[in-house]
Amino acid sequence: MIPVKCDYNIKNDIEFILESEKISSMELGEKTGISRTTLDEILKTGKTTNSVCEKFYSYVYEGRYRINVVKEELAKEQYRQVLFHGSKEGLSTITHDGSRPNCDFGQGFYTGESYSQALAFVCENKNSSVYSFSYSPDKLKIHKFDCSLEWMLAICHYRGTLKEYDQCNLIKEIVAQIDSADIVAAPIADNRMFYIMAQFADGEINADVALHSLSASNLGLQFVFRTVAALNSLTPIEKYYICTPEKEDCKKSLNDRAFAIDTKLKLAKREFRTGKYIEEILK
Repeated sequence: MIPVKCDYNIKNDIEFILESEKISSMELGEKTGISRTTLDEILKTGKTTNSVCEKFYSYVYEGRYRINVVKEELAKEQYRQVLFHGSKEGLSTITHDGSRPNCDFGQGFYTGESYSQALAFVCENKNSSVYSFSYSPDKLKIHKFDCSLEWMLAICHYRGTLKEYDQCNLIKEIVAQIDSADIVAAPIADNRMFYIMAQFADGEINADVALHSLSASNLGLQFVFRTVAALNSLTPIEKYYICTPEKEDCKKSLNDRAFAIDTKLKLAKREFRTGKYIEEILK
């Protein structure tokens, strides 16, 4: 296990808002419903509670400050190689073997290349937050997938929908490549995308229909840290508070994205009728 020692940087964020808005802590307290005493204490110690964070960051977000997205940009400028992880309850440690075995590529510590990716996976959870990490992959073995048949088969295998094909040579080759890697870099597949993959695994749609439908997702890449050596390449940067208005906006954008994926699936079914089915590929 690797300790995660970072927290909300609310002290700096309050200072930023006071400066940007040209207001006093008393005025900020009136606008947010946070007492001046509490604000002054945060400015001294940096310590706070989730209820105070909710009031402050909701005020900030509703004031059109997209502070977490801007922090993402600044982190990438400073550290260059930055990844993000969405946590439902918060992190104290990270491990390479603590996730569910039926995740996309088995057990590992899962991260994405953008803040919005990480947010999308935890926006439904009350106590969720997002963490940023810098990383140095030097001397680590990275196996990369693009939006390909091999990528789709790997996810279907680890999520348990290809059990009757587990002994096929192609599946064994894919698993061997993943097992030999410290880090797997591949397109993200959320549950909406896996619904399409499951149809392919069940023989309801062919591979061409599935892949053309999945290409509409545009969620970017995930990086799965599968070994202790890989975890040791990560350095925590900051923990980001997700206020309720931000979560609600994220949910709306996910609904729009789901509609786009469904639309492309319908169109792909009409356009790509001659692709190979699962039993033809893994016979």
